[in-house]
Amino acid sequence: MHIEPMARPARTHLIGGELNVNRLGFGAMRLTGWRRPADPAPSIAVARRAVELGVNFIDTADSYALGANEELLAEALYPYPADLVIATKAGQSRPSEPEWRPLGRPEYLKQQAELSLRRLRVERIDLFQLHRIDPLVPLADQLGALAELRDAGKIRHIGLSEVSLAQLDEARTIVEIASVQNLYNVSDRRHEEVLDRCAETGIAFVPWLPIARGEHARDTGPLGEVASELGVTPARVALAWLLYRSPVMVPIPGTSSAAHLEDNVAAAELELTAAQYARLA
Repeated sequence: MHIEPMARPARTHLIGGELNVNRLGFGAMRLTGWRRPADPAPSIAVARRAVELGVNFIDTADSYALGANEELLAEALYPYPADLVIATKAGQSRPSEPEWRPLGRPEYLKQQAELSLRRLRVERIDLFQLHRIDPLVPLADQLGALAELRDAGKIRHIGLSEVSLAQLDEARTIVEIASVQNLYNVSDRRHEEVLDRCAETGIAFVPWLPIARGEHARDTGPLGEVASELGVTPARVALAWLLYRSPVMVPIPGTSSAAHLEDNVAAAELELTAAQYARLA
């Protein structure tokens, strides 16, 4: 019996109502890892290949390789294509290599925005995200600093990362929120209610770790079964499921491999049937 695929998900999303991005983005963290590679050429090639494949939304952060990740993106892609959106983040420091610590003092956030502007070689950052909410600083002060940067023309839109529903709702009473970047994938849906609020309000939901640390590549459950039926990798199915899950979903799979990059981007073309989607859901 022939089974028709579900209606294809929209290919693009308007972040903040105006940044038109293809819904499969790229997370740049793995281009450097903890520090800039001794030979950056392979990472530069992957960044350029992502843009060649149609990726026009790239996510980085000031803390990735202590700024070297932003510098590498500029080295690879500047001058930037007119439609390319590079989002960055501040508010999470790394006092030592394995340690991450929220740091949301307003003066620090403003300083980091200035450094990101310099490293990315831009006059305005299209999407600037609070990497973590600092529990030691009032949220109104943290978001107030970002609002001041926006009003000064240093950033265009404000996003959040790894927030609860209550934090998102509180933030929206302080400043307009364009995006939320939370952990979410087919096997880890702890932020389901945050995703639902984003869908209700048109906020872009940018799942980090959209492919669960390689587990999906070895999946023998429903994900592996659907992948076998379609003749593709489980990772591709996992990304396609996210695109079908919600129209505000903008996954940012990261990789330092050109082959994995091409497989990830191909998820935008993968068609799922209603039955396959239901098995994964």
